[in-house]
Amino acid sequence: MTQEHGLFMIFTGIEAAVLAQVLKFTGYFLKNRKIDWRLLTTTGGMPSSHSAGVVSLATFVGMVCGFDSAVFAVATTFSLVVMYDAAGLRRSAGKMAACLNKLMDDIYAHKTQMASERLKELLGHTPHEVFWGAITGVCVAYLNYRFLLNYAY
Repeated sequence: MTQEHGLFMIFTGIEAAVLAQVLKFTGYFLKNRKIDWRLLTTTGGMPSSHSAGVVSLATFVGMVCGFDSAVFAVATTFSLVVMYDAAGLRRSAGKMAACLNKLMDDIYAHKTQMASERLKELLGHTPHEVFWGAITGVCVAYLNYRFLLNYAY
């Protein structure tokens, strides 16, 4: 593996995450006919940009270094932890935020000046969103690997 491969690996992970964010933005626009610029930088939604980024990185590492290499094992383990966190812990935190926001709305229904800022509810992902983020990552890694073989050398 050369230093140039390392740069391609970093670029591939970032590219997949950015593509997932653009897909969220585009999907929202097509469904609602409204533009929400916040979707380009927020967490949660379909597909998971976290999953896309880490799976793209792991896939590209596997293609360059071999799927039986130690570095691929580390990248894959990292990917699984991130995806588990996105669909598990962060999703649960989002559900808890929704409950707390509802509780605050009920308590301070007539005292709006007493209510504090709402908690962010869209933190994690459903397993479906994580899956499609992972598929996005594999596709981006494959296309970048093909580009590396065809154009970089």
